[in-house]
Amino acid sequence: MKRLWPAASLLTLAACAPTGEGAGTGFNPANLIWLFFLFTSLQPIIQQRVLLMRRVRAIQSLEKRRGTRVITLIHRQEGLALFGIPFARYIDIDDSEAILRAIELTAPSVGIDLILHTPGGLVLASEQIAHALVGHSGRVTVFVPHYAMSGGTLIALAADEIVMAPSAVLGPVDPQLGGLPAASIVEAVALKTDINEVEDQTLIMADVARKALRQVGEFVQDLLEERMDPKMAGEIANQLSQGKWTHDYPFLPKRAMELGLPVTLEVPAEVSELMRLYPQPRGRRPSVEFIPLPYPTPGGERPERGRPSRERKE
Repeated sequence: MKRLWPAASLLTLAACAPTGEGAGTGFNPANLIWLFFLFTSLQPIIQQRVLLMRRVRAIQSLEKRRGTRVITLIHRQEGLALFGIPFARYIDIDDSEAILRAIELTAPSVGIDLILHTPGGLVLASEQIAHALVGHSGRVTVFVPHYAMSGGTLIALAADEIVMAPSAVLGPVDPQLGGLPAASIVEAVALKTDINEVEDQTLIMADVARKALRQVGEFVQDLLEERMDPKMAGEIANQLSQGKWTHDYPFLPKRAMELGLPVTLEVPAEVSELMRLYPQPRGRRPSVEFIPLPYPTPGGERPERGRPSRERKE
């Protein structure tokens, strides 16, 4: 069995190793400098491996406690960057292929816990994931610790239960064409008094927009009908997919419940801990800083979540 030597010991041995003429003198500063650069270049890789192992242990711990398969779909800017510009991540085909594979490897009777943290992404990929989740026989729970907008909300609609943090948000799922809301394109063409003055390109976009609105609306309704009354499913699908709100409009848990979605609160502590293992890129000054410790009240009690109640003074 090979013995793993600490990095500090290797640096010391290399610095004192004899080389060339005068080998008996011992200390060689050149070796120390080279090993310093080698260790510096390997350090990010080692840290990434350690972080990956911590994620695996956290996922296994949550799976053991809940008796489910845990899948994460977490999009942050990547730590590795091109010309110093971090890569932004969105739901894509690679994500859908990986999640579909995970669902296929899960027995029908085993529940699935999906942790969502995403701004959205491709409609095709989001619909594939949602369709696979709604077709799973076991209970499907989606956890939203911070936000799951657009395609993320579309995926969440396939769950039996959506567990949101008190400040977490969902969003509308209305389709976008070329960065423009499909509903607004249709509305803009409808406001024209003379259709002959409208460019053919705009008319084509309006036709595609109408199709996109119909397709997404039907898909959302089909998803919801698996979990609720068809009439209610149709009403929710119409509100979420037909451009009633701007695409970035946030639905807090209260509004999501009012819409009729199966939303509950109290995200498990393990999910919050797992989110901390997906840090933002290094090398940038954080825009938010605080001491990461719970601050108890003067009496020694920890503060409760939510706004404190105010007693009326007589």
